[in-house]
Amino acid sequence: MKNAAEINDSLPDLWIGIAIYTLLAIGIGVWFVDRPLYCLIGLLCGSALAAFCAWHMARSIDRAVSYDEGEAVRSLQKGSMLRYGVILIVIGVLFAFDLGNPIAALVGVFGLKVSAYLAPFTHKIFRR
Repeated sequence: MKNAAEINDSLPDLWIGIAIYTLLAIGIGVWFVDRPLYCLIGLLCGSALAAFCAWHMARSIDRAVSYDEGEAVRSLQKGSMLRYGVILIVIGVLFAFDLGNPIAALVGVFGLKVSAYLAPFTHKIFRR
């Protein structure tokens, strides 16, 4: 099995960005809510989802480059639907069983987007 950097060189940068975003969200957001543990669980679930999505996206792209164009498109579409499905299921479980804040989980998932924008900076700072 390939390690993260072998799958995609930017994957470690995304994970670093997700971790920084999560720490900032914990530092800022969890202290200003009525149920901090409930919010923290949701945020950590969302951040774990963001890390999973980054890994799965990198793995899907790595595999798709060996396919022909039509098969690659179908493979990437299936991977995208799988990721969205996992996010919906986890957020649904958090909501249905009142395990964690589903809004905080969505905030955690947005860490992937933020880390994608910060990846050039995290690469320069942490991986010279």
